[in-house]
Amino acid sequence: FLCCTIGFVCLFFRLDHPVLHVSWNDAVAFCSWAGKRLPTEAEWEYSCRGGLENRLFPWGNKLHPNGQHYANIWQGEFPRSNTEEDGYKGTAPVTAFPPNGYGLYNIVGNAWEWTSDWWEINHSADETYSPKGPSEGSDRVKKGGSYMCHKSYCYRYRCAARSQNTPDSSASNLGFRCAADILPDYLK
Repeated sequence: FLCCTIGFVCLFFRLDHPVLHVSWNDAVAFCSWAGKRLPTEAEWEYSCRGGLENRLFPWGNKLHPNGQHYANIWQGEFPRSNTEEDGYKGTAPVTAFPPNGYGLYNIVGNAWEWTSDWWEINHSADETYSPKGPSEGSDRVKKGGSYMCHKSYCYRYRCAARSQNTPDSSASNLGFRCAADILPDYLK
């Protein structure tokens, strides 16, 4: 655990779980500090697929191939009873499930992730390769769903699924991951 004191409040973070309750504004500030940025929605989705094309999930089209869980989502009757069949009631450790074809862990389920794009209901038909969102708006795009998603309520733990939130919002199931334009030295 790590304790981070802000004023009189001490926030505890499990170092192997995603960081949550991060607004889009704070995620951008962190990425900037780290010399990175938030991914665009198109980059996030491409990364989520891990090299697969036309598949619902990072691992294929079946949610539970061979009866195995590949993401941390709600099981049972939402919102009354989470049976925790995947082993987790809240967030799961980042490496709890196998990575996708690009080595990304927990890209769907576990925690929503901010992208850099402004929200609009439909993508522009003019941009088929790496579409960009509108140049302004009131909400930002988030992707990936979370541990609170269930098919009956929030079937958004699919690569193509999306939702939105205001840039100053945070939640117990909302985080981010960084993108970089230059490959870090440790990956070369």
